[in-house]
Amino acid sequence: MSRRERYLVGLDVGTSKVAAIVGEMLDDGALDIIGLGTADSQGIRRGVVVNLELAVDSIKKAIDEAELTAGIEIDSVHLGLSGAHVKGFNSRGVVAVAGKNREITREDVRRAIDAAKGVALPSGREILHVLPQDFVVDEQDGIGAPIGMTGARLEVNVHIVTGSASSTQNIVACVNRAGVTVLDTVLEQLAASEAVLTADEKELGVALVDIGGGTTDFAIFERGSLWHTGVLAIGGDHFTNDIAVGLRTPIPDAEKIKRRCGCALSAMVDEEETMEVASVGGRKPRVMSRRILADILQPRAEEIFHLLWDEIRRAGYEKSLNSGIVLTGGAPILDGMAEIAEQIFDLPIRRGCPAGVGGLADHVNSPAFATAVGLVMYAHRNHIGEPARLIGAGAFGRVAGRLRGLFKEFF
Repeated sequence: MSRRERYLVGLDVGTSKVAAIVGEMLDDGALDIIGLGTADSQGIRRGVVVNLELAVDSIKKAIDEAELTAGIEIDSVHLGLSGAHVKGFNSRGVVAVAGKNREITREDVRRAIDAAKGVALPSGREILHVLPQDFVVDEQDGIGAPIGMTGARLEVNVHIVTGSASSTQNIVACVNRAGVTVLDTVLEQLAASEAVLTADEKELGVALVDIGGGTTDFAIFERGSLWHTGVLAIGGDHFTNDIAVGLRTPIPDAEKIKRRCGCALSAMVDEEETMEVASVGGRKPRVMSRRILADILQPRAEEIFHLLWDEIRRAGYEKSLNSGIVLTGGAPILDGMAEIAEQIFDLPIRRGCPAGVGGLADHVNSPAFATAVGLVMYAHRNHIGEPARLIGAGAFGRVAGRLRGLFKEFF
């Protein structure tokens, strides 16, 4: 492996921040984080580009900082995709097994997945990922790797993730204009799951909830595979706006107050605690009770979790979450978020921090970096023995481990 091929870069372009993480593949198969760059995000709203020039500048700043800390030149990245335009659904493909001995071959699996992909999409949408869940051979379901088995009929269940072609092209164009190429685009929930979920959680059933600045993305895993994805158009910026209105303070100051003094559960705040609040129009700062801030944040936190629970119930997975819910993204860093989620969902809740990497691991040990670190881990897992283009999520969980070589051929 050449020196250049040793490095993998994950780029998470969010509503509030852009994060670039550089990982180095070691000879023993481990992954070290060797570079980190962040920049305030401008020109991006809810995963969609609204101002090209500002977005390019933000991406450039994050990449320049990552290059500086890693001591390498970055020329390609794995890009995370999110936003309200991303939608997922389950599909099934059925084929007759062709061979004379009725032995299932790679070609049969390929044809089954092609059949599952053959769905009519609205114009302007494209498939981002085709994620195999499990296979069925002659009514026998739950099969992970059917190659070599005998049967007359092969079925495959897949989760298909689609996105707006123009939104995807715009964000890729921003990255290209910042001077780097995009090797792969990866759904952000999929990337974050690499960094924060354990194999046991995915097997038992878990919801990954990524509360970012502009959107709340979630994904539901069961039996080792991804079964449902969704996006809520509400996120951490709504907390900031509520503070700005409720305390009559400028938005930049509201963001600082949220990070410094914010707590989403008023019962956790002592009535005696106070904070200084900047005023608008050059008036003097005021001293206010921190409990007032918590009273503003708590209803918004409850709203996010209630909307999320409605979505999970609508999809029919409320009884599948045996491992509970894992919170990632910037907003769950807020005190009280996990406690409120526990009250509303009545399930085990934990904050998900990236695990399984070395190097600068302590610098990225925060839910806010779950997606960016996950992008590097996703690229690393798909990169072993395959330095070429890696579009698509051909391999996933229990099924994919055994089928990775096969799926790389056609995704």
